[in-house]
Amino acid sequence: MIDQLEYNTERKRLIIPEYGRHIQKMINHAVETEDDVERNKIAKSIIGVMGNLQPHLRDVADFQHKLWDQLFIMSDFRLDVESPYPKPSRELLQERPNPLGYPQNFPKYRFYGNNIKRMIDVANGWEEGEMKEALEFAIANHMKKCYLNWNKDTVEDYVIFRHLLELSNGEIDLAAKNEDLSDASNLLKQKKKFSNSNNNKNQQRNNKNRNSRKRY
Repeated sequence: MIDQLEYNTERKRLIIPEYGRHIQKMINHAVETEDDVERNKIAKSIIGVMGNLQPHLRDVADFQHKLWDQLFIMSDFRLDVESPYPKPSRELLQERPNPLGYPQNFPKYRFYGNNIKRMIDVANGWEEGEMKEALEFAIANHMKKCYLNWNKDTVEDYVIFRHLLELSNGEIDLAAKNEDLSDASNLLKQKKKFSNSNNNKNQQRNNKNRNSRKRY
C-alpha cells in the first residue's frame, strides 16, 4: 500500500502550479486523446473548470483569451485543438523584454527628484515673459525646499541657482536676475507644521486609548 503513494518530489513539475495537478492531468489526457472531436470537447470543458477556479477574473477584459493561452502553455504547446484566439508560440513566450532605461538622469542631485527635471524642461519650452520667470522661481524654491529636507537647514541661493543652471543645460540663469529665493524658515515651516500636526494627532489618539482603559 505504501509503495503506491505518490510524493510531489517524484512527480513532474507543474507548468502553472496555481491550477493544481488535477487540471494538469486533464490537459495531459486531452493531449493524448486521438479523436479530434473528443479532444476539442475536453479542451472546452477544461476551460470551463479553469474559469470556475478564478471567478474574480470574469470581469477582466480578455479573460477567455488568457485561459486559452494558459491551456496551450500547460500542454507544453502540444495540444492540437480549435481555439477562438490565436495560439501562442513557445518563441514568443521565451522572448526576453527590452531592458528599461534608468530614469534618474542626474544621480548626484537625487534629492531633487525626477519631476524637477520634467518641470525644468517645461519651463525651457515656454516663451520669455512674466509667466516663465514666475515658473522658474517656483521651480527654484521647490528645489531649495527639497535640498533642505534632505541635507541641512540652510543653503545659499547661489547653490540652487548653480544646480538649476546645470539641470536646464544653461537655459535658466536666475543668478543674473539679482532676486532672492524664499527664506529657509518659511520653506521649512510647512514641514514642521505637518510634523507637529501628526504628533498632536498621535498624542490625542494615545490619550483616548489611555482614558478608555479600565482602572483597577
